[in-house]
Amino acid sequence: MLSSLVAAVCTAPLVASGASGYTQSPPIFPSPPGKGAGVWADAYRSARDLVGQMTLDEKVNITRGFTVSDNVCAGNTGTVPRLGWPGMCLHDAGNGVRATDLVNSYPSALHVGASWDRNLTYERAVYIGLEFKAKGINVVLGPNAGPLGRTPLGGRNWEGFSVDPYLSGQLNAETIVGHQDAGVIANIKHFIANEQETYRRPYFGVEAVSANIDDKTLHEFYLWPFMDGVRAGVASVMCSYNRVNGTYACENSKLMNGVLKTELAFDGFVLLDWNAQHNLESANAGLDMLMPGGGSWGDNLTEAVRNGTVSEDRVTDMATRIIAAWYFAGQNGTNFPVPGIGMKNLTLPHEQVDARIPQSNPVILQGAIAGHVLVKNDGALPFKKNPTMLSVYGYDATVPDTKNTDTLFQLGYTSSPEMGQAVLGTEQHFNQAAKGGTIVTGGRAGANGPAYIDDPLSAIQHRAKADGTWVNWDLTSSNPEVNAASDACLVFINAISTEGWDRDGLHDDFSDGLVLNIASKCANTIVVIHASGVRLVDQWINHPNITATIIAHLPGQDSGEALVKLLYGEAGFSGKLPYTLAKNESDYAVYAPCGRSPSNTTDPQCDFTEGVYVDYRHFDEKNITPRYEFGYGLSYTTFNYSALSIEPLDLTPDPQGFSTASSDESFWEVVATVNATITNTGAVDGEEVAQLYLGIPNSPPKQLRGFEKVPLSPGESAEVTFELTRRDLSVWDVITQGWIVQSGEYAVYIGASSRDIRLTGSITV
Repeated sequence: MLSSLVAAVCTAPLVASGASGYTQSPPIFPSPPGKGAGVWADAYRSARDLVGQMTLDEKVNITRGFTVSDNVCAGNTGTVPRLGWPGMCLHDAGNGVRATDLVNSYPSALHVGASWDRNLTYERAVYIGLEFKAKGINVVLGPNAGPLGRTPLGGRNWEGFSVDPYLSGQLNAETIVGHQDAGVIANIKHFIANEQETYRRPYFGVEAVSANIDDKTLHEFYLWPFMDGVRAGVASVMCSYNRVNGTYACENSKLMNGVLKTELAFDGFVLLDWNAQHNLESANAGLDMLMPGGGSWGDNLTEAVRNGTVSEDRVTDMATRIIAAWYFAGQNGTNFPVPGIGMKNLTLPHEQVDARIPQSNPVILQGAIAGHVLVKNDGALPFKKNPTMLSVYGYDATVPDTKNTDTLFQLGYTSSPEMGQAVLGTEQHFNQAAKGGTIVTGGRAGANGPAYIDDPLSAIQHRAKADGTWVNWDLTSSNPEVNAASDACLVFINAISTEGWDRDGLHDDFSDGLVLNIASKCANTIVVIHASGVRLVDQWINHPNITATIIAHLPGQDSGEALVKLLYGEAGFSGKLPYTLAKNESDYAVYAPCGRSPSNTTDPQCDFTEGVYVDYRHFDEKNITPRYEFGYGLSYTTFNYSALSIEPLDLTPDPQGFSTASSDESFWEVVATVNATITNTGAVDGEEVAQLYLGIPNSPPKQLRGFEKVPLSPGESAEVTFELTRRDLSVWDVITQGWIVQSGEYAVYIGASSRDIRLTGSITV
């Protein structure tokens, strides 16, 4: 337990800023050395032995990046040839290996979030990790815990699992364990409050946006998934481009020393986002590695030690944390290929390093299936019999014109070629409809390289050949003719987004017009949307001829096969929305990213005044009816919920002035167990995602605190168990700088979504 006196000595809360009236980051020094406790003990023992043999120059050499000629890794550390340490290759990203050949395109993180499937998430992470390892990549630059999705326009929201910190945290943890079980170092990013691409970093004399965020919101919302990542043993954390409370994240000692390394007791290394704002003092602030070059350190770090600006102990700790991560992932000895061995310039002669593993194929396909969310179905799906005639419309139904070795391939822009010409830092306004073909990933660092793209039209035609179905298609017209004998008309549209720029909107007129035009001529119109985030549907969703709508997210290379299996009922829909789909843009607590004001053109500020009331928390608090709520998704069967039981264990409220530290084992202890029975009451197999929400006193009406995905045959029942930890019931206390359990009534809600609550109970503390 932390008393208020101890907390005051150990750390400092965010303090009010005289300039903005909000908050600013206080300095927290010195940077705490890694302890090497628990699961880190063996790795630290080996690291300390190796680093103890290094000279100062050798230690400095591994804390920065170098340009090398024999690979195209996003970053390469220095090496220590005298001691046989080979250095490390770092590369993008969390959804598969980017910008190389002979790898797979997995479902993107948002698609995985829509699956709500821990097991598939872990398996995906293992196989992605094995591909990185085969290519000689030591550090996977993922997964993403930020942005969470404060604004639905966020250009990188698709790189994360969910706007909800609990769901994000659970799936980040599974991913981290999977990557590191495969023998590569996971890198959770972007720490922290990196919630927009607009003014994300300094360009052309304008500072990066400052995310001004209060201490309680920071801990209860934005830090939450990073806590799960550290708990899961993540070996590296990437600090973000933006400022937080006026200080650049990679210069922010409060965040790196105070929050990450002290509160969370993080023993891995902190990595600079590529060319992010930093200075020599960043080393004292807790930064351990620069990328992609020497930046402000270079030879200056050695000189800083000699003149006393940075202690050699700090440099030793930096090197130890880096080497410990290397040992922790098992990359020592003969366990790992030559760094960057499979990362070559694709246009020059190079050895074929095939990283694909046949065992990953079913995981890729099942992952693609699981992230599709059926949001409307008036009996159109699954097809009752093999259709005699299908008509296919829309630019998203077919493959892009090219998938080769160029920038479009490397950055995931094959369906949106205009994005490939854009220069980072410049103002751009892209058509969010990627009319160059179907999308299986978003753009830039998080993109991945598909071995092939099984597009919807090709998959439909392969099925049509087997069944004798006649297929019509028009993929270019905005108002195509429709064969009136069609059994069904499938309309394919999309919404792309990319790192570097936020979206201009949540729908586009061309795509909405296409849907309405087809619906006016076809009585059985099915809309499929490949989307990199929220895509509004209220322009047409209530049209009587639109009989089904699928949010298909970003499925990876098996997109078409996955969709066809769902359409024909060979697989069932089990996905649920990992965000709220509103009726109107104005329904969101925060719609647009922050910008500059006429009186402040060079120092953009973003006050997170909404606190934790983001997405469904805001909709619930303001009693706003969404189009489709967080956690919503239809199935081909039905489920009944029954037999709620709640067993609270020995739990008492914290006395005034006392709290629990984030790294305290008691914080993670189970304090209540909740059980319920789920029964498949329909006629076909299905999987249900049972969700548990808590109503915590003095907090949003409901907050996700558990979910279980259970497969059931018709008539079959299963008991689901939710174990609630002290953390799940706690709130952050800014006075003691720790977590407290309040006295009062904690409402327990179990249901099929955040609004479809089937069982209710309570826990009294």
